[in-house]
Amino acid sequence: MNFGRAIFTIVLTAATSLTALAAGAHELPVGDGHISQAPLRGNVFACQTTFRGGGARHVGDWFHGDTWNPLEKPHVAGRVMWPQAALTIRAGADAVSIRSNGLPVGQPTGTFPISPRDPVYQYDTNPNAIAEQSLSFDIPRVPARAAQPGCLPMGMIGYTTTGVALYNALDAAGRDAAAHEVQDLCDGHPQGKGQYHYHSASPCLPGANANVAVGWALDGYPILGKRDAKGVLLTNADLDACHGRAETVTVDGRRYDYAYRLTEEYPYVLGCYAGTVLPQTQQAIRQSMGPPRDGPPGPGRPRR
Repeated sequence: MNFGRAIFTIVLTAATSLTALAAGAHELPVGDGHISQAPLRGNVFACQTTFRGGGARHVGDWFHGDTWNPLEKPHVAGRVMWPQAALTIRAGADAVSIRSNGLPVGQPTGTFPISPRDPVYQYDTNPNAIAEQSLSFDIPRVPARAAQPGCLPMGMIGYTTTGVALYNALDAAGRDAAAHEVQDLCDGHPQGKGQYHYHSASPCLPGANANVAVGWALDGYPILGKRDAKGVLLTNADLDACHGRAETVTVDGRRYDYAYRLTEEYPYVLGCYAGTVLPQTQQAIRQSMGPPRDGPPGPGRPRR
């Protein structure tokens, strides 16, 4: 292999992608294969190294080689509101307590399961219905940077200011979920237990395109929108391997020295955990969600 040529190609591709993003283009690099076993910018440092398959059945015509166009990608039909959606966030001396039923507060979803009559069924047959959860967990009020960044599990890695769970950028097959899976008008969908979630920056998330907090990671650090204080659209080049950066941020009177950032490009939300996730946080979420439901490969299998 000609390593010099390979490096040149990678640099050229990255430069082209950044130029397109800066210019407001809608062709985004597909994140397939960008899974690392250590922190690496533009990748998901995944705890899971093998994937079972599943997710969307077919590649749609919104793919153009190694790029995809979100404006060409169809959405699951329907606009369902959830008046029973509930989210409570209380900050104590040491922890921030989150209580949520997992439904989006003030924001819609599509109609799930995906109906065979929905045109997107030809690509994605997600058989899961959205269901209320009973989430009750704490995150650190004053998060601490970990000695070494932590890997991201499948499932919940954070939550939004509207109560929606955030997952990493991967689908059940280890592919770029935002590109492959057909989601609703808010770029969300439910997994096998009915937990509605986002894999990327939802257009229904208030502040996603601004310099404000849109949620928190489970390690306690805030997640901010796509633009900095000057209104500049941020890219992976502006961020570290965990998809964040050291900056002074004040949210609800709490001061932080680090924040994750949403971006247009993969991995969209987090690349790894910069801080420490408390064991009791992980345990509380596991108890809320119950044991995993794995099924055989096929179009009707539960979705993560």
